[in-house]
Amino acid sequence: MDPKRLFDFLAASPSCYHAVQALSDRLTQEGYTQLHEADAWTLTAGGKYFVTRNGSSLLAFRVPAGAPAGFLMAAAHTDSPTFKIKHNPEKKAGPYVQLSTEKYGGMLMGTWFDRPLSVAGRVVTAKDGKLETKLVDVDRDLLVIPSVAIHMNRTANDGMKYLANIDTLPLLGGKDSGGILPIVAKAADVAENDILGCDLFLYCRGEGTLLGENEEYILSPKLDDLECACGCLEGFLAAKESGNIAVCCIFDNEEVGSSTKQGAGSTFLRDTLRRIALCLGKDEQKLQMMLARSFLVSADNAHAQHPNHGEYADPDNCPYMNEGVVIKFNANQRYATDGRSCAVFRAVCENAGVPTQVMSNRSDLPGGSTLGSISDTLVPVSTVDIGLPQLAMHSSWETAGVQDYEFLIRAMTEYFGSAL
Repeated sequence: MDPKRLFDFLAASPSCYHAVQALSDRLTQEGYTQLHEADAWTLTAGGKYFVTRNGSSLLAFRVPAGAPAGFLMAAAHTDSPTFKIKHNPEKKAGPYVQLSTEKYGGMLMGTWFDRPLSVAGRVVTAKDGKLETKLVDVDRDLLVIPSVAIHMNRTANDGMKYLANIDTLPLLGGKDSGGILPIVAKAADVAENDILGCDLFLYCRGEGTLLGENEEYILSPKLDDLECACGCLEGFLAAKESGNIAVCCIFDNEEVGSSTKQGAGSTFLRDTLRRIALCLGKDEQKLQMMLARSFLVSADNAHAQHPNHGEYADPDNCPYMNEGVVIKFNANQRYATDGRSCAVFRAVCENAGVPTQVMSNRSDLPGGSTLGSISDTLVPVSTVDIGLPQLAMHSSWETAGVQDYEFLIRAMTEYFGSAL
């Protein structure tokens, strides 16, 4: 399989805002109409729509020709661990100018050192008395976080404890530096003095690539979780009508707990489903009946068995790259999968000719949580947590299997087209 569309999406998504813009552009090309939360909605049978919140989360849905039975939903997320630039970021160290940053999410900090970095996000300006938001990408090699030489820290290879306020500050320039804001303003094509607010993040330069003896692996930034976001959308767009309302949910802020106005823990999905039901003439009782017949696939990448460190995995419940889509289990409900939802998704994959694997963390090594259980607190539906197996999760560059991405698209195409 040629993952060109995935690579194009990854390259177009240096920030969560750019990811949503790229998804919006694709949906518009496919005939979907953008709705706005501040406007009244009118939906029609057979209609195709999407709505965004905060410019960093997106819900796309289509209405079947007949009366819908329920909602078939899939969820992924736009954000990845990175560094956010502070409001007054410039710091001087002798003749050098650095940028003050904060960690966003739980990252492998050492992987950000000694590689070309840049800045992307959004700026907010005032124009004719109105606020205007513009995406910005300083599309050049701009920054570096330099390591300390081994000669000055002889114990560096014995393990490092990184201090985010000291070790990971990126180098911007020398004593003649004008700071980051003029660079950002130029890239956004706005006047520096017109910028009233901004959300700016570091990102790794360089596009994703194929590697391995037979080019069977993908190496790229942000595979967690833009790979699932792209794969879910591809399956959503390719699926035939199922008699249900198909919903593709792409949330922000999963890496910091989802408890934001645009995260999976927000009312975004619940509000949207309620508005859909109301626009279709359903009352609250009928909405609850539809939810009882609904299903959610929570898609967020999974830990593949590490070739150097197999001891970190449960040997009987660990996935491998290019061996199939992973169904994730956790007794403490960090993952929402239960016996029934596992069976439903396995049946979907069998119909699609897609192999499945299972993952449970080693019992004494608790893993992270994801979208499913968080979303279910507001939209209580049967849910399965799945993902694609990858190495180096939360590294600045991650590795996954080419074949698994194709498996996900096939599985989601079957899922969104099924009656369940």
